[in-house]
This record gives sequence, C-alpha cells and structure tokens, in this order.
Amino acid sequence: MAQLMRTSNPALNDQVFRGEHAGLGEAMTLQGTVNKTGVLLICTVATAAWTWNLSIHSNSPTAVGPLALIGLVGGLIFAIITVFKKTWAPVTAPIYALLEGLVLGSVSALLELRFPGIAIQSVSLTFGTLVVLLLAYRSGLIRVTDKFRLGIVAATGGILLFYVLEMVLGFFEVHFASINGSGAIGIGFSVFVVIIAALNLVLDFDFIESGVRVGAPKYMEWYGAFGLMVTLIWLYFEILRLMSKLRSRD
Repeated sequence: MAQLMRTSNPALNDQVFRGEHAGLGEAMTLQGTVNKTGVLLICTVATAAWTWNLSIHSNSPTAVGPLALIGLVGGLIFAIITVFKKTWAPVTAPIYALLEGLVLGSVSALLELRFPGIAIQSVSLTFGTLVVLLLAYRSGLIRVTDKFRLGIVAATGGILLFYVLEMVLGFFEVHFASINGSGAIGIGFSVFVVIIAALNLVLDFDFIESGVRVGAPKYMEWYGAFGLMVTLIWLYFEILRLMSKLRSRD
C-alpha cells in the first residue's frame, strides 16, 4: 500500500496515511476532497484578484511587493505547518491558499504590464492541463506504475535541487543565464519543468484516490486538497515563466 501512496509532492508522500484511519468517524471521500479543493481555489483567486487590482491601479506597480513577500514567506510557513500537523489542515490549508494568492496576484500583475494577456493565457493553460490529465487518469490512459512514479519523483527532486543551488549561488553573483534566458536552452528547460509539474498532478490524483480507498479520516480531505493546490500553484508559476520567455522572443 505504501507504494501506491508515494508521490514527489512533499505534502503528499507515502508516510501521510500511516496511522491515519477514520475509525468510527467520517471517512475521506473523493467528492469531499473536490469540494475542499474548490474552496482553496476560491481563497487563492480572491487574494490574487485583490493584489492584481492594487498593482494594476497603483501608480507604482511594485507597491504590492511587500504583499508578495508576506505571501511567499507566510505561505511557506503554513505549508510546513500543514505537512507536520495534518489535523490542522482545515484551518491552515485555507490560510496557505490566501497567502499564495498574494504572490500569484502580484507576480501575474507585474508580468501582465510587460506582456499583456499573459496572465489569462497561463491560467487557461494551467486549468486546461488539470482537466486533460484528470480525464487521462480517470480513463486509464495514464497509469501510475512504479517506474512512472519513480521517474517523476527523481525528476522533481532534481528540479528542486537545481532551484536551491541556483538560489544559493545567486548570493555569490553566479547566474545561469542560458537556462533563465529566452533562448532555446532556457525555453527547453522550462518546457521540461512544466511537463514534470503537470505529471505531478497525476501522482496527486492517485494519492487522493488511495486515501479514499484506505478510509482516511475526514480532515484528510483538506490535506489532499492542500497537496493538490501546491502542485497547481507550482504548475501555474512554471507556465507563467515559460510564457514570459516565449513572449520575450517576439
């Protein structure tokens, strides 16, 4: 069973459901997880729309910078809390979503000023990818085998390691211009990362389905929705980054 519940998403890994059983209480359901995911999406969109409007209508678009920083740091803190305190997910997951919305709205608005239309394009591609992969998973077109899972986990870990290394080296003025640029290498790297982020959604679907199958407690619906949101937000940012590189070539 542990093999079935392994995923590269740090919020949804093979340790999560160990010892998590509903007992005599209500059990986790698929519909309940879908509903909770919808609530988290509404929370994210609400704060994203707020910071978007502040940025677009401000004389200084960078004025929302502090809000983005608050969202970034706060979101990370509440994500860590949620991972280690799963029973708190009904409270911490919505707070995480609200904080991440601050980052999404700020970054999207700043890029929208430079590349008009990029935000709606990225949102459409993100949700389009979600729907396509969900249909492919439910139809059995994409099967979560051990090899598939291992490949995505390894690739995701490699990407995370690279991002951490890039951040550390950045303090020493060492930058990866070709990867971050709009050339063939930079675009190719972003396409690869978008594909890996998207395939993480499939692992998340499988994880949530496994939780329902083993009869995880009701609060795990919030936790499963939280894990799915982590991947969706990552996917959106990577698509946004890819689109900005492509638009830079025009």
